[in-house]
Amino acid sequence: MDTLSRLEQTIAQRRAADPAESYVASLHAKGLPQIARKLGEEGVEAAVAVLSGSAEELTGEAADILFHLLVALDARGIGFDRVLEELDRRDGISGIAEKASRSA
Repeated sequence: MDTLSRLEQTIAQRRAADPAESYVASLHAKGLPQIARKLGEEGVEAAVAVLSGSAEELTGEAADILFHLLVALDARGIGFDRVLEELDRRDGISGIAEKASRSA
């Protein structure tokens, strides 16, 4: 089992934990708006790290984005396997062509 799969399982297990003892449970207790807000904050912090952070800072922010994305997917009942399937579907397709196909 890879790291993201293990993390996805851990997040699912902690979803119903005591919010005072689990960060994942505390996010879930606050609902989708807070989960979305945290994901957005991490995205901004990663973008800043791309421009002016060290490799270590960007690496940490990338990990934060992946973690919060998995929390968001879990909150919506979407397994990471669906994201991987979508990436597989896009494999070999130009990004420009793929984006155009979504707007058609």
